[in-house]
Amino acid sequence: MTNPDRQRDWLRLMAVPGIGVVRANQLLAVFGSPAAVFAAAKRRLREVDGISDSIAAALSAGPDEGSVDGQLETCRRLGAAIVSRDDPGYPPLLRRLPDAPPLLFVRGTLPPPTAGTVAVVGSRTASQYGKRMAETLARGLAARGIAVVSGMARGIDTAAHRGALEAGGRTVAVLGCGVDRCYPPENAALRDRIIHGGAVVSEYPFGAEPLAGHFPSRNRIITGMSLGTVAVEAREDSGVFSSVRWASDQGREVFAVPGPVTAATSVGTNRLIKQGAKLVQSVEDILEELAVTAPPPAPQPPRPQPDGAELPVFQALQDAPLHIDLIAQGSKLDTAAALRILLALELKGMARQLPGKLFVRA
Repeated sequence: MTNPDRQRDWLRLMAVPGIGVVRANQLLAVFGSPAAVFAAAKRRLREVDGISDSIAAALSAGPDEGSVDGQLETCRRLGAAIVSRDDPGYPPLLRRLPDAPPLLFVRGTLPPPTAGTVAVVGSRTASQYGKRMAETLARGLAARGIAVVSGMARGIDTAAHRGALEAGGRTVAVLGCGVDRCYPPENAALRDRIIHGGAVVSEYPFGAEPLAGHFPSRNRIITGMSLGTVAVEAREDSGVFSSVRWASDQGREVFAVPGPVTAATSVGTNRLIKQGAKLVQSVEDILEELAVTAPPPAPQPPRPQPDGAELPVFQALQDAPLHIDLIAQGSKLDTAAALRILLALELKGMARQLPGKLFVRA
């Protein structure tokens, strides 16, 4: 949004007490623009469904201009953008929805309107298997020019963003707080990488805290921006079902990655498959269902392979964490020798060490 007056009008509308997404969209449907809303007589405002006498009076009085000035100053300081629903750069799939946010606060660059977008979501307490699948799928989508959308939460979301970035592709993180904040805080470095390789987005203004009630609502943006949503892992009572419900209500495709029937992190995704979600084993399953024409991935350098001495240790590794003593036992080596080989495999990117002398395949 480049016109400063229009930008201020949009911010002023959303800063009026009592005006949220629903009422803002109702007003815009009647009057067409924020400027026209503020120019309307109280009588005309009260004729709009949901606009009470007090809200009409608040609109006529206008918001606290100091808060609007503060938002504009933070926007300039961060080099951010404020994108309104009538802006050509607003995500086109999201714009179609009746509850689309009137404003998006953006750091970085949104995918072009013609770009394909797919959401990858899942458990915050993800297994190594789940993280690995999220990274693999996101990497494959990004390598084919598909932008990966997620929520930058711990676990699956983090793995999905990393996979897309590793492929040199686009990724979008939709936050449940202002884009000047980072939640979870340990993802600050990842947030900065996303800004340079895509966009960090929120409907909440600068300074907004990551309140619990924000996250179910932000899920509608993740799914609403996307052609389809892939659930990688979900426990029985997972918040992932919020995203799945949004996607279904929006008429978007739902995909799920199967997991071990004994794993608590796969109970939800396995149930989704039984209920009709498209089973996903590879990125081709997603592209085929969405009928997305994507170029083949760029050639990747061959993955490292274990040499003769490393092979028994590599074969002993699993997707689930194993203690060094069990790996040594499985590879028929003493602990010191197995540890030396594990560190060599880690340098090759074939193993990953976790706290407590635990190791998994990378």
